[in-house]
Amino acid sequence: MTVTDEELFERALAVRENAYAPYSNYRVGAAILDDTGDVHIGCNVENAAYPIGACAEASAIGAMVSKGGKTIKKMAIVGGGDKIEACTPCGGCRQAISEFADEDTVILLKDETGAVSRHRAQEMLPLAFRLKPRR
Repeated sequence: MTVTDEELFERALAVRENAYAPYSNYRVGAAILDDTGDVHIGCNVENAAYPIGACAEASAIGAMVSKGGKTIKKMAIVGGGDKIEACTPCGGCRQAISEFADEDTVILLKDETGAVSRHRAQEMLPLAFRLKPRR
């Protein structure tokens, strides 16, 4: 089964509603399509002891890894307060995405008009820090 970009956005929008953001009121949802064709979702979870919260992108990556996914093929991200607005990953999440990205990984963003922009993971963090993983 092929997952469309719009289906990924629908999943990201749905999980965004579960975000715990009582301090910023900025809710974010992320949906990942992995190398096995599975979809993994995550939302942001704030904490009164800032910056201990969790970003939506990191939560979705954690869900992917916990189910055995190895590579992000596509990730859709939506965020905003009362309305959806363009929401790019923070620096830490860009690094986390790069850990599970390959040259074909695409990050999808949607702005307040509903316009979708597509970005290669390498564009998000062109000089990503890399180590050779021990396995």
